[in-house]
Amino acid sequence: MNSPITLTDVARQAGVSVATVSSVLNNTGRVSEGTRQRVLEVARDLGYVANLSARSLKGGRTGVLGMVVNDLASPVFAEIARGASMAARNVGLDLMLYTTSVTAQRERERVIGTVSSLCDGVLIVVSGDSDDYIRALEQPRFPAVLVNYLGETPLTTVGADNYWGARQATEHLAHLGHRRIGFITGASGSGQGPERLRGFLDALAAHGLPGGEDLIRTGDFSRPRGFAATCELLALPERPTAIFAANDESAFGAMDAAKDHGLRIPNDLSIVGFDDVPAAAVVHPALTTVRHPFLDIGATAVRLLQEAQQGGGASGRRVELMSELVVRHSTGPVGQEHQA
Repeated sequence: MNSPITLTDVARQAGVSVATVSSVLNNTGRVSEGTRQRVLEVARDLGYVANLSARSLKGGRTGVLGMVVNDLASPVFAEIARGASMAARNVGLDLMLYTTSVTAQRERERVIGTVSSLCDGVLIVVSGDSDDYIRALEQPRFPAVLVNYLGETPLTTVGADNYWGARQATEHLAHLGHRRIGFITGASGSGQGPERLRGFLDALAAHGLPGGEDLIRTGDFSRPRGFAATCELLALPERPTAIFAANDESAFGAMDAAKDHGLRIPNDLSIVGFDDVPAAAVVHPALTTVRHPFLDIGATAVRLLQEAQQGGGASGRRVELMSELVVRHSTGPVGQEHQA
């Protein structure tokens, strides 16, 4: 018996990406007329549309999951999407990727409408201020799982332990003898930022270290803001000997600022990031950071969505995967001149 035709088969035959095939079949996004006609012709020749309709009529399902991400250029989102895509493929499902702004209401409504009509469920990779998106998904429409989010919601969520990861990173610096540790926060509307700040502050308290506002700078998960925040911290009368940034991009900015100030890493300033994006291992010096299991997060999200579809998983589940501290070369013992 022949295997069902999938979006991947159509994309391969047409010589385009799966996202392009998805855009053509859903009549969304900007695709040239030539590409649109080629995709439709291949889909018709392979019998994909008929196959999709047949599956939908047979069990009320399409065999397609939707996944909404804010920015596929982000290495974090790309890894989560890759994990979800592999997991979906392993169980014979297709994954439609949608890139959209989580804050644009009309775009949000369009995406939710498209997903609800064409997909069996949706994975929302949360970033930034996503409260409106989450509230819209909480309406009883179809199965949904929030990915990379562990905030309060009746929806099922999956993510990694931001609190414990931040606490590990801060304690690593404390064990190296650092007493003045600066912190660059994440974006104010993110679900991850507050938990990372809480882990940082609790670790400082456990070691009897100062955690005043003078050592905390507001960030937005970007390299430029990481640079600016570090410059502010280095301008303090008693500067920190270590900086913990709420993500790797901010940490890269901190490294840029340290080098701009003529400081050696880690001899003069230790720096820790969060996420363990691929670039963290190849910057100089290699960045000590907290690794989140992004592939596993994506795969777990698909499993949870399947369970919700089959009625075997209760809504409102909160699945938290463990993070891991990866010690590289950007952290070291506090310099002798800064020892108490």
